[in-house]
Amino acid sequence: MSKPARSSAAALKHAGWGAQHPEPCTLVIFGASGDLTHRKLLPTLAHLDHEHPLPKATAIVGLARRPMDDESFRQDALKALDTFTDEGPLDDQAKQTFAQRLYYHRADFTDPAGYTSLAERLEQIDHERGGKGNRIFYLATPPSDYTQIIAQLGAAGLNREERDGARGWSRVIIEKPFGRDLASAEALNSEIGHIFRENQIFRIDHYLGKETVQNLLAFRFGNGIFEPLWNQKYIDHVQILVAESLGVGTRGGYYEEAGAIRDMVQNHMMQLLCLTGMEPPATFDAESVRDEKVKLLHAIRPMKAQEVTARTVRAQYRAGQVDGQAIPDYHKESNVAPDSMTETYVAAKLFIENWRWAGVPFYLRTGKALPKRSTEITIHFKQAPYLLFAGEGEERCQNVLIVRVQPDEGIGLQIGAKEPGPQMKLSPVDMDFSYVSAFGAGTPEAYERLLVDCMLGDSTLFIRRDEVESAWRLIDSIVTGWHHSTRHTLPTYEAGTWGPREADELIRHDGREWWNP
Repeated sequence: MSKPARSSAAALKHAGWGAQHPEPCTLVIFGASGDLTHRKLLPTLAHLDHEHPLPKATAIVGLARRPMDDESFRQDALKALDTFTDEGPLDDQAKQTFAQRLYYHRADFTDPAGYTSLAERLEQIDHERGGKGNRIFYLATPPSDYTQIIAQLGAAGLNREERDGARGWSRVIIEKPFGRDLASAEALNSEIGHIFRENQIFRIDHYLGKETVQNLLAFRFGNGIFEPLWNQKYIDHVQILVAESLGVGTRGGYYEEAGAIRDMVQNHMMQLLCLTGMEPPATFDAESVRDEKVKLLHAIRPMKAQEVTARTVRAQYRAGQVDGQAIPDYHKESNVAPDSMTETYVAAKLFIENWRWAGVPFYLRTGKALPKRSTEITIHFKQAPYLLFAGEGEERCQNVLIVRVQPDEGIGLQIGAKEPGPQMKLSPVDMDFSYVSAFGAGTPEAYERLLVDCMLGDSTLFIRRDEVESAWRLIDSIVTGWHHSTRHTLPTYEAGTWGPREADELIRHDGREWWNP
């Protein structure tokens, strides 16, 4: 697990923190003893507080079943900071200062008395620190706990934004997955919607907090060079890759339920697709941006069974090596069924059926145990129509725009340039922009931006109800097609390779090739 990148005050200012200052609030983390809290949330909040101090009255309450008190939770948090943060400006003094914001509340998620006592504890903390009654409830728990927690928050009145004549806001942050199909997503949204209004609900996908993902909008709509070319007249096809070098490891039980299509495609990849293909919003506010994302998802028609067979590939990894580390067959991973038909790899060809993108294929590809960890969006422009520089048997250069989301954040452009020598011959060369080189600091951790936005009440980078459900309609059509397939085995690929032969055939059938980092 990579450690959160150190942010700088300048980087946070670029992220929007410098323009507004959040009101003090109390952030309640359900699942305070869990992995997400220790690896991501506590280190992120500590860095955020150090680089741009939170209001003095802001407090963080960890809630879990484990028997702890305030002091033991603070010590536990300090251990997490030592383990999961880089050396740097977050020194011992900064960690100790952050720890004084921390409190612990022991409760069972199913016990109404725990929520009643939580409400009393929050009032007490506000009184001690001078808070204003603002609350954020972060559900860092298994999805199976969501509806129980939401219902109990409502029963205890913690969803209300006016209490005893005093006004204060209440918001809830929900981690993916948002359901496992359309029906369960609709049910979850309905249950949450009975307790919280939509503007109180922040469905978080950490990919949207990444600077390079946000930069897609700035790059497209802020530069007059590329937006006129961003359409079917000039673009041949688009590829979106989310590659992971690790196998499922200890997450076999979860992965058996989710598979690559639910773990990656339904959320992360759909978000990248939306930001790549959406129309310009009327204004850069939450509803305008999310309206355009939903319009794009509506323009992708759910697949019929025969289309699923022709336009998708799913596969499992078999034993191999990645970076010198041996990876076993997926079937031999912990908590994986020996006859599992769960996919660890998905490739798909989608079409956005609107005026801008008619006829342009979008190729999506994700997998476990691939050669390297990388997330890239590549825009492949159409080739020049006149073969002025191509000799017999020579391939023409194709212009490719590469948006590197992780790990080496930046943007590249492949163009053709004349090779030195007497012949007029083109070769591909790269123009490159790196975030680190340009701005002199690591980009902020994705969760920093998203937590700040929630404190500010800005839901632009969070996912709206209809967006979740629109994405599930497409995914459900693919999963249904797979279930009705007569194929009783899955293609396999060796760990450390870029996927199965069938995926190569999918794109080669169209006269194209995968772009590998």
